[in-house]
Amino acid sequence: MTSSSPAPSAPSSTSVLDLAPVVPVVVLHDVADAAPLARALVAGGLPAIEVTLRTPAALESIRAIAAEVPGAVVGAGTVISPQHVRDTVDAGAGFLVSPGWTEALLEAMRESGVPFLPGVSTTSEVVALLERGVSDMKFFPAEAAGGTAYLKALSAPLPQARFCPTGGISPASAPSYLALPNVACVGGSWMVPGDAIAAKDWDRVARLAAEAAALGA
Repeated sequence: MTSSSPAPSAPSSTSVLDLAPVVPVVVLHDVADAAPLARALVAGGLPAIEVTLRTPAALESIRAIAAEVPGAVVGAGTVISPQHVRDTVDAGAGFLVSPGWTEALLEAMRESGVPFLPGVSTTSEVVALLERGVSDMKFFPAEAAGGTAYLKALSAPLPQARFCPTGGISPASAPSYLALPNVACVGGSWMVPGDAIAAKDWDRVARLAAEAAALGA
């Protein structure tokens, strides 16, 4: 990491799952929107922000949030390679989220020094991570992979596994996930609608974030 890079915005001892009940999954096309959006989310009570690596603006957006929004814990989503790990941590990512995992990706995330959530969608993947000492995971795509019924079924034989379900979750379904003993938080994008970002309606984002944060009360 270069000396000019922002420090990761979360301590390595903190689990991603314990940062907030809802983690906004953000797609940013304009770096100029990154800090104002993050401030709105933090104001609404959602400090953990997952910026997905789906656009050319993603890395610089992570860097901007890490440097300009002290109350935010910015992370990188859609991390699918060791290079992604290096680039995002160098940009200041305080946590990493992947849709799935390989041995190489898992090792890179371990070595990064920041919290990480490898993605799973099957029981075998969960057991394989538990064998490797990883108990905090992303369950993706949550609704398509079995939803609350699947996670509830996993809770008895694999109680040590904890999840952040992401994928198709809405304000209506989030409480059912959060009520499960093996779910610590959920990921979603309903509080960062594209039209609100395009209109730079940060007050609306803050209101939606506050409503989402209240789901964990």
